[in-house]
Amino acid sequence: MNQEVVITCAITGSADTSSLHSGLPVTPEQIAASAIEAAKAGAAVVHIHVRDPKTGAGSRDPVLFREVVERIRASEQDVVLNLTAGMGGDFYVGEENPAEPGPGTDFVDPILRLAHVDELLPEICTLDCGSMNFGDDLYVMMNPPPHLRAQAEHVKALGVKPELEIFDTGQFAFALKMVREGLLDERPMYQFCHDIAWGMPADVGLLKNMVDQLPPDTFWTSFAISRMQMPWVAQSILLGGHVRVGLEDNLYLEKGVLASNAQLVERAVSIVENLGARVAGPERARALIGLPARSPHPGTGDR
Repeated sequence: MNQEVVITCAITGSADTSSLHSGLPVTPEQIAASAIEAAKAGAAVVHIHVRDPKTGAGSRDPVLFREVVERIRASEQDVVLNLTAGMGGDFYVGEENPAEPGPGTDFVDPILRLAHVDELLPEICTLDCGSMNFGDDLYVMMNPPPHLRAQAEHVKALGVKPELEIFDTGQFAFALKMVREGLLDERPMYQFCHDIAWGMPADVGLLKNMVDQLPPDTFWTSFAISRMQMPWVAQSILLGGHVRVGLEDNLYLEKGVLASNAQLVERAVSIVENLGARVAGPERARALIGLPARSPHPGTGDR
């Protein structure tokens, strides 16, 4: 069991959930405010997507990322910034001609997907570790191995820590291969993502199998979506890991009751503390993850 737990809050994601939750953060101001509230509630890390303020759809516009990051950095709240780099890998197979990309496709050069990371230099950015059928329609999340290697080399050169997002066991195998190839730093950060169709289910045996292959000092975290979000908080801690919650992965505090990010973090804090563990603040999280130390803002720190 992990005795010192880092909580990540995934603030808004990119899925079509803004129509399901009127309080979902959409504008840069709302996303930044929700991230700050989540940090005050106990999240040491905030995982940031941005959305088109007019449509609510996911976006990779660096201007939107810049506004969110500047607002968070200008606040008095210390928190580790983790920016998504997953956008730009969206491929919809053409319905009439499968050889042609269909409507909604946004599949671009792998380094272009990192434009906002180049500009803003967050402490962490995500690196999806493979391609996957994402749901039952014609959408495929595309991450060819040469693209992933190029992104890994690029963020390493920037000095940004990649969070290796693992959606299936084959992706885990590829992540381990990138480690052996020297594309990642000595202490990779793993995020195991469960119950997303059609990745790996929320099966403790799958998580344990992967965790057992990691060196003892590896920083890893995991999450499951929807109703499995909070049970998976406990499960991850019991196996020795850290946790992620947030509106990207689950919209509800309980059946029929829509949540805020701060409420989901508070629920995770309660689980951590009821298990007899301690919530790590942002500066301690940096040490655990393997990030350079930074002085915390006044009024923050470990709980």
